[in-house]
Amino acid sequence: MVCSSADGFRNRFVHRLSAPSITMDVKAVVEFAAVTRGLSLVLQAVLNAAIPDHEADAFSPPRTEEALYLDPAVDWLFGGLSHWDAEHFLFIAERGYLYEHNFAFFPLFPIVLRGLAETLLWPLSGWLSVRGRLLLAVALCNSALFLLSVVALYALGRAVLQDRRLALLSSLLYCFTPANVFMTAGYSESLFAALTFGGLFLLEKGFTLRACLALSIATAARSNGLVNIGFLLYLPSLHAISQIRVLRATAKGHSKVLHYIWVIVRLLLTSLFGTAVIALPFCAFQYYGYRTFCTPSTSLEQIHPALLSLGERKGYRVPDENGPPPLWCLRPLPLLYSHIQDVYWDVGFLRYFELKQIPNFILALPMATLAIMAAYAYFQANPELCLRLGLWGTRLEKPTPGFFNPKVFVYVVHSTVLLVFGTLCMHVQVLTRFMASSSPVPFWISAHLLLLNEPFLHRRKTSNPNVQLQTDPKNCHMHTPQNPILDLLQHFKACSPTTQSILGYFLSYWILGLALHCNFLPWT
Repeated sequence: MVCSSADGFRNRFVHRLSAPSITMDVKAVVEFAAVTRGLSLVLQAVLNAAIPDHEADAFSPPRTEEALYLDPAVDWLFGGLSHWDAEHFLFIAERGYLYEHNFAFFPLFPIVLRGLAETLLWPLSGWLSVRGRLLLAVALCNSALFLLSVVALYALGRAVLQDRRLALLSSLLYCFTPANVFMTAGYSESLFAALTFGGLFLLEKGFTLRACLALSIATAARSNGLVNIGFLLYLPSLHAISQIRVLRATAKGHSKVLHYIWVIVRLLLTSLFGTAVIALPFCAFQYYGYRTFCTPSTSLEQIHPALLSLGERKGYRVPDENGPPPLWCLRPLPLLYSHIQDVYWDVGFLRYFELKQIPNFILALPMATLAIMAAYAYFQANPELCLRLGLWGTRLEKPTPGFFNPKVFVYVVHSTVLLVFGTLCMHVQVLTRFMASSSPVPFWISAHLLLLNEPFLHRRKTSNPNVQLQTDPKNCHMHTPQNPILDLLQHFKACSPTTQSILGYFLSYWILGLALHCNFLPWT
């Protein structure tokens, strides 16, 4: 009885200790993320003004709307956010899906931008054109979405890693993500990251329906949201196996068989429903593309002459009810997305393996190295668990907090799948933003390596993940976690080679991306 009372007191104490520490962690992460967003917006404006734009062969539609009073100012401040693929998103938000190759960009982000421009920013319509309001919406929207994504990443880290220090450090590293410019510019990466990390957190907590909805909405932002179906198939399966293991030890007779059947039926229904929900936005978007070009209801006379002229000059197909349908419409499975990737971007298996693409492979090498290190280190630490696909084993019964936690297995597999697919079947320079917005593993393994190799962090290390990182000596009840990333940057020269490599990679790509991408230089 005494032991039970003591355990209850200790659990209540840890709970009271943990809740304020989580609040302080989230506050520290959000504040740091807000600072990095502000710095990114300022730096892109300065670098865009200081460096002349490169004459790139990129999508650049004519402006058909007259500029208003504040348009030049907004364009000077945020014009660097509208380059490369961002121009497609802005064009779709303004004009809809006019050109065939616009369908490579999924609709959720343009819908969000247009919604902001027509609601929150509508009072500025007398001073800003639609284009100007959309550009302002990019800066506001992606800044807010990035803050949501970093909170979701921290929550996911706490749930999966079960190590407060590792979750906090990886979230702070994420604020200096190598894909920073794509999280800031008019791209859908911040939106996708917020929905993906948030959906995975909900799935980890057992909120399957809400998780399906979040991951489904993520698929409306980016096509690789389809890969998240793997999580929905794996995590409920893991839960079902755990339930069956409990039933074997407790249930008896006919009730045992009935419980087995119910667990299996529920797993099948959850998997089928979740797969359908997550895949629905992709299928609906492909159907919309099919209807737009294979059974068009638009004539060339309805298209602005300047936009029609651009299409003729560049070879961009537009829907025409009086013209013949495209050849892809006649295929047994007429997928517009596959056609666009093949014809417009030359994306396909091993197509990027050319000598002239070596610089792009070098550009993607650091992110690929992190993903390879994560997979190798995890397998070395958990060979038996990996061979059993993380579904059963002694490690599941006594999990170790940190990167080698059994819960991390499916995330490492997901990261490896993204790495292999991105390297073999995509423009490899996209790998950095592709993985940084889709997987927490690059940030978890980076934080793990820092904690493992950096003496400065060893001094702050604690064996109990529920204990605060640092306590204010004036008030032992207040949790005041300092920012270890800023501490390491201040003592960069004295840090270990591992720390210098990781922070050097994150910080250099963070700055280089802003300088190059915002001036139409090759950083896509």
